[in-house]
Amino acid sequence: MLTALTDGRIFTGESLLSQQALIIEGGRIHSITPEHQIPAGAARISLNGMLLAPGYIDVQVNGGGGALFNDNPSPAVLREMGAAHRRYGTTAFMPTLITDTRDKMEAAVSAVEAALREGAPGVLGIHLEGPYLNVARKGVHRESIIREPEADALQLLSSLGDIGKTIVTLAPEKVPEGFVRKLRERGVHVCLGHTAASYEQVHQALAEGATGFTHLFNAMTPLRNRDPGVVGAALDDADSWCGLIADNHHVHPATMRIAIRAKSRGKIMLVTDAMHSVGMPGEEFELLGEKLVRFNGRLATEQGVLAGSDLDMATAVRNSVSAIGLDVEEALRMASLYPAQFLGIDDKYGRIAPGYRADLVLLNDQLEVEGTWIEGVRN
Repeated sequence: MLTALTDGRIFTGESLLSQQALIIEGGRIHSITPEHQIPAGAARISLNGMLLAPGYIDVQVNGGGGALFNDNPSPAVLREMGAAHRRYGTTAFMPTLITDTRDKMEAAVSAVEAALREGAPGVLGIHLEGPYLNVARKGVHRESIIREPEADALQLLSSLGDIGKTIVTLAPEKVPEGFVRKLRERGVHVCLGHTAASYEQVHQALAEGATGFTHLFNAMTPLRNRDPGVVGAALDDADSWCGLIADNHHVHPATMRIAIRAKSRGKIMLVTDAMHSVGMPGEEFELLGEKLVRFNGRLATEQGVLAGSDLDMATAVRNSVSAIGLDVEEALRMASLYPAQFLGIDDKYGRIAPGYRADLVLLNDQLEVEGTWIEGVRN
């Protein structure tokens, strides 16, 4: 059965098309064809002049819709998180566990494995943010369980295997020499974050195979005139990716503009670092026993420490256009194509092209989400 999405504009991840129809078959993109050449018998769905783009990919999602991964690492919670963020255009995501106990980490990996085997919509793998961090840059992570790698840490961090993707965020100065290299040899994507590393220590981790920086500017040593720090190393490196929380609270819009201009094109991706507050009413929430307060889109402890975010990807895209000043096409790439390239899945995700997954987001003129498809199934 062919489905034709017509009467709209299509952003392929590379270019913007008009008077073209997108043909979907069996959860994949069959073709893009002129509207007057739609195959006979295809079911037609009008997009009413709106913009169709690749679905958003978020590599850092702690929670959503009232569900928090750390509270209950289970396939059910992952489905709740996915459903909550799908309303904001996210069609694929990396559930993120912040620093927690060994038992909780094992439960999180098991939950993601089960969700992947069940085909839970949107789940790509797991992001383990910690526990091998620097307490000097801990943010909201619990100092009492931040620790050095255990003897079998490599096995734990890579235990999801090939069934899904794994990201590990760590402080390079807190792990043994060669640790990053060994993780990369096991297929793990290593990001640097919550770190007080020097420029030189970061370069050593990059040489070992680290490929990313978690929430650029936040919880890391800043760029100074005689001490480039983690931020300087991140912006100076041509090959690594940086996640950017574009909520206008974590990073000033001017700082984001500077970073985007400084970094190699295609190497900054939008992330939310979203907490369970996303998609939920209320002003007060709880994170691992600590009270969080939401005010004007900012989520923080009572002491004012930012605690993840109240951000969704649709808002991040809009902020990238309105506050940072990016064109719509580049903002959409930062929300989809560039995360797909970071994860090494850009042969299936991040573009609208024949053979790719039919993971799509439909946007109105205000870049608000009007609908999504995951493997050709509309919400």
